[in-house]
Amino acid sequence: MAMPQALRDRAAEICRRLIKEYPDATCRLNFTTPFELIVATILSAQCTDDRVNKVTADLFKKAHTPEQFAKMPIEELEKAIRSTGFYHNKAKSVRGMSQMLVKDFGGRVPVNMEDFLKLPGVARKTANVVRATAYDLPAIITDTHFIRLSQRLGLTENERPEKIEQDVMALLPEEHWSKFSHAILFHGRAVCAARKPACDKCVAGDLCPSAFKFPHFEKSKGS
Repeated sequence: MAMPQALRDRAAEICRRLIKEYPDATCRLNFTTPFELIVATILSAQCTDDRVNKVTADLFKKAHTPEQFAKMPIEELEKAIRSTGFYHNKAKSVRGMSQMLVKDFGGRVPVNMEDFLKLPGVARKTANVVRATAYDLPAIITDTHFIRLSQRLGLTENERPEKIEQDVMALLPEEHWSKFSHAILFHGRAVCAARKPACDKCVAGDLCPSAFKFPHFEKSKGS
């Protein structure tokens, strides 16, 4: 996908600034294996990382392999993850994903995207979290923060996560994809909130086409 050079240059500078601002940004979910990270990522849908970490601290003491989760009674799993919300669907996804890993992948978590997407409950976002965090592979993680910020920053005009992923991949060298994904997530939590973005505190505010749309930004700049 061809992108205008001016947009590529602006994206590169935004990327540089955010990675510099959040040099230690990484996935906040606790895990010891790629499989545990898949489970934690499935549980993190519409739930905070802190809550998921509290749940998995106990959950992974009961089970931590695909074989163990595949055999766990669904009622027991639902009870263990209830506080993460949507526990019926999440339990079904975790158990189905575990069973497929055992049956079709010898209990091993795949590396390539095609195999990841065969797993129940695993979409591109979940796959890219694991690829970037557990396997140290280049990946764009289109979580809610990434979607919101990439749109505000003018890096994409698309709404669909897979299209946003493609747009940003075309703008940045692949060696920056994972670090940028984590940095933009941290920035979304710390500064560029959904309702009240602190544009005056943004290291990329002068490069953001949305910044001046927020009244408090001009007030802060002029104070």
